[in-house]
Amino acid sequence: MASRKRSSSGQTSSSSDKSAVDYQVFVSHATSDKWIAKTICEKLESTGAVTFRDDRDINGGDDIPDEIRKQIKKSRELVVLITPDSVGRPWVLLEVGGARVWSKSIRIVAVLCHAEVDSIPDML
Repeated sequence: MASRKRSSSGQTSSSSDKSAVDYQVFVSHATSDKWIAKTICEKLESTGAVTFRDDRDINGGDDIPDEIRKQIKKSRELVVLITPDSVGRPWVLLEVGGARVWSKSIRIVAVLCHAEVDSIPDML
């Protein structure tokens, strides 16, 4: 059975390697850190993973909270980009907290970029 893989541009393409397509990584970040999140997605996709990034993969008119929940449930990892801009962002906190509730088996990986460890909320 052929499967589909989303590229960094959001396009899908067919692939017969289902195992690579099944490994989705949800990338949580602040809007101002989009350029770093894009780079992380490109590196992950070069290994064969599929990434989800809200600013790229949610369309106008979509139910944002519902789509976030669906994509976290589909993902095997959540990478949270922790920067001075993202530390207190409600959506970042919601995505990390949601991942703990909606997907008990998801691995959460924090990537620190110019953020002091002391500034990170206990939840993260």
